[in-house]
Amino acid sequence: MIDIAYTYDGSLEGLLCAIFASYANKEDPTDVVSSTALQARLGQTVREVETDMAVALRVQKGICRRCGPLVFDAVKTASLSDEPHTGSIVYRFVRFAMARHTPHDCTGCPRTMRCGGLCTRNQKNSVLGDLAHPIVAPFQKLNRSVYNERHRMMQFLRFEHLEGDVWFAQCNPAASVVPLVMDWFAGRFNTQAFMIYDEVHHLAGVYEGKDWYLVKTDSLILPERSAEERVMQAAWKRFYDTIAVESRYNPELRRQFMPKRLWKNIVEMKETLPGSEIAL
Repeated sequence: MIDIAYTYDGSLEGLLCAIFASYANKEDPTDVVSSTALQARLGQTVREVETDMAVALRVQKGICRRCGPLVFDAVKTASLSDEPHTGSIVYRFVRFAMARHTPHDCTGCPRTMRCGGLCTRNQKNSVLGDLAHPIVAPFQKLNRSVYNERHRMMQFLRFEHLEGDVWFAQCNPAASVVPLVMDWFAGRFNTQAFMIYDEVHHLAGVYEGKDWYLVKTDSLILPERSAEERVMQAAWKRFYDTIAVESRYNPELRRQFMPKRLWKNIVEMKETLPGSEIAL
């Protein structure tokens, strides 16, 4: 048996193309990894898979047709993880799901289409519900970790009002979850323009009042904070520090509920606020 590794560009489309290549070449690669995370073993054959949108769309339709749209949504979510073995885990799950051919069925469930394909209520035959299977278990673990990171971003994103009436938030998530939070924030900002920038994955989600889109960029040139924003940040920081009860300070509990890696983008956790007009 030949030890083969497939590499792709790290995107969902690239991963789908790698899955297609495994079927087309009649191969079962040992590893499916992004090109930046590859650590080839001695004697391992490496095949680089080019991203082709037409091929990726073909695989997407095939998964939706054979396994159901919720299974593909789960594949899409899991692919956003930063875990180094994400590609291999998703690849093995797709092969398993396609072989099982059991679409996720929400018939009769009160949570229809709102579980993200993760719940197992009334869905005993769903491949997503086979949580004890050694292929499904790590896949669902990836899914949960991505959704947990999405939830953290919904909690801890802090928007700033910039000149030009634009709201801006910067984050450093442990998974590329900006695509998963844009709909949620767009529904709440309604017609107000905003931008969320992921400084880890160099990805910006931009909403202009009607639709949102993603932009891949390594740097941003932003307007200055508005005068009102500088005043409000300083006031919020002072309020946060004032209501703190020193005798109940518990740094371990704080880090548990508010991961320290996120603090640099949270206003109340900054030591100083650059450009503030109010002394702290």
